[in-house]
Amino acid sequence: MTIRRADLSDPVRFVKGVGPSRERQLANLGVFTAEDLLFLFPRRYEDRRTLTPLSSLRPGTATTVIARVVAVEKRTTAKKQLSLTTVLISDGQGMAKAVWFNRVGLENTFRSGLRVALFGRVELRNGVPQLVAPEFEVLEEDDGEEELLSIVPLYPATAGLHQKTLRRIVRTALEEYLPLLEEFLPVSLRERRRLCELTEAMREIHYPTSRENWKTARRRLVFDEFFLLQAGLALRRNRAEKPLERAPSLVRGHFVEEYMNRFLPFVLTEGQRSAVEDILSDMERTAPMNRLLQGDVGSGKTVVALIALLAALDGECQGALLAPTEILARQHFLRLSPVFTALGIPCALLTGSLGVKEKKEVYAGLESGEIAVVIGTHALFSEGVSFARLGLAIVDEQHRFGVLQKHTFRAKGSAPHVLVMTATPIPRTLTLTVYGDLSVSVISGMPPGRKGVKTSAVSPKKLPAVLRFLKERFHLGERAYWICPLIEESDSDLAAATARFEDLSAEFGAYGVGLLHGRLPLAEKERAMEDFRSGVTRLLVSTTVVEVGVDVPEATVMVVEDAVRFGLSQLHQLRGRIGRGNAEGFCILVCTPSTPESRQRIEAFCSSDDGFAIAEADLRLRGPGEVCGVRQSGVTDFRIADLLKDQEILRLARAEAFALVGEDPELRNTPLLADRVFHVLGRSLNLVETA
Repeated sequence: MTIRRADLSDPVRFVKGVGPSRERQLANLGVFTAEDLLFLFPRRYEDRRTLTPLSSLRPGTATTVIARVVAVEKRTTAKKQLSLTTVLISDGQGMAKAVWFNRVGLENTFRSGLRVALFGRVELRNGVPQLVAPEFEVLEEDDGEEELLSIVPLYPATAGLHQKTLRRIVRTALEEYLPLLEEFLPVSLRERRRLCELTEAMREIHYPTSRENWKTARRRLVFDEFFLLQAGLALRRNRAEKPLERAPSLVRGHFVEEYMNRFLPFVLTEGQRSAVEDILSDMERTAPMNRLLQGDVGSGKTVVALIALLAALDGECQGALLAPTEILARQHFLRLSPVFTALGIPCALLTGSLGVKEKKEVYAGLESGEIAVVIGTHALFSEGVSFARLGLAIVDEQHRFGVLQKHTFRAKGSAPHVLVMTATPIPRTLTLTVYGDLSVSVISGMPPGRKGVKTSAVSPKKLPAVLRFLKERFHLGERAYWICPLIEESDSDLAAATARFEDLSAEFGAYGVGLLHGRLPLAEKERAMEDFRSGVTRLLVSTTVVEVGVDVPEATVMVVEDAVRFGLSQLHQLRGRIGRGNAEGFCILVCTPSTPESRQRIEAFCSSDDGFAIAEADLRLRGPGEVCGVRQSGVTDFRIADLLKDQEILRLARAEAFALVGEDPELRNTPLLADRVFHVLGRSLNLVETA
């Protein structure tokens, strides 16, 4: 008979105590293997080392008690809005109550005489001490106090899986599988940074023996998460800079000089000049550029991108600009193609809505080199697209495509330079994680003449005043956006664009009201935008389809209904659509914040127009995946690290990782580390192991 050897990749059902039902429950927590169980870290802990007699309970304290159930009662309040389950308990020295609210079926858990342990905060009601919504465990008669009186881990919850059961499963996994977890950090690194061993950290994080030991364990595990990510990013960056083929050296020349001297309608800001120099310097090298250009809404990223494209043409190469939506691609084309035409440069638009014949013409022009610049959407990734000599690929609003999609362009050219752009300000900590393999340029400051945007929040009761204000602005010849979270009415109370369009058409029909949302046919979208640009309509009712890139300088007012439904970074993008001319802008949030978090978010947004400050607040309140616009599994989903609290460890881990990869580009001298990097992040970072 062959004895099966335990392996960290074992399905979780191989762990003692896990059957089919619990396997499904654990899957809800993202636990599929024995290794996943080891890395299911506690969300918090309870110090249950002191047992309190019921006769000594003090209001306002958190405590641990062991007692027997005397009686159980369930009742519903008079208005039938709240159910209460009350358990009377006794330990032979005193009595108390435990109370839970809206816990369906809880009354069936308790019976008279049952021995229970309860952990919670004490209140005094009518002279009787009670534990309010305490955590509890049903005890066996042979469960000793020494097992209960400890620092107890509390894990992420899922329906049907009690903490006591989950702790038992994790403890079993620790005993059987933890010895298989190999130490992957070099000894020299651990000693230099005073990091404890991995197995020691794992035991301590699940069952802390003291606060100091727990802090030491957490520091090691936080360092690991950041270090593995940074090592993966360093590997990817190193490979991008040392490709199988050299990138074309693109030196600025006639086209750049001609545009700067004859066609540029304004003087570049210091931030724009600095970004241009960074990019053009990169493009002169034969190592492919891999740069992120950040700039707040309205900071002038498009003109920087245009100059970069002209430099590619000076180097006798083609350029491509990828936009996330058809509206934005067409807007880029409308703004940039006149410049290319004036300079005698063939430029084409490629989107999914083009007819078959038109697409084939663009494909042929790109393949022959006749078309020098193409602006488009995801259609640029299609199999039919090939370039004669692609020198520069620009990805606009990078976060909309995912962190890795820019690498698809590398298959379209031998080794093109790649510039990714975003108007979503990204906190430095996120830049080091999500975009850690890129060089970064930031356009600071705004073009001169901008008067800024005043932001305020009003309740829905104030809508009549908002309508009066809009009429005042329309009399001045200005235009406005009205943003709704939904396209059509649903069972929710959220505002819908189609219904609001009808209401506002009745109110402002004399000024012209347009409707724009993602489900409209392309021709109707284009007509709605063109009518708004030209002033045929003064008010555009829309969903967030106008969030990115839409540029109408005469638009000075934006009303956002149900603003609490949007993230801060998304609100900031929306606000960036107004105040782009010489007139002052006004952003009005119509909402009723119902939670402390939503109130914090709205207050933070109204008090600042600094995109980076708003992004920091968004990161603090919503988490990294949401700020990026998409969740990057394995990149922004940290099990234990906190991007806000652990910034110093992130900087330390990044420095160590990049130094190590700099000395050992493929981690051949640290095979256990290489294995761990590819195991944890190989797929999410699109890494390929080398022989």
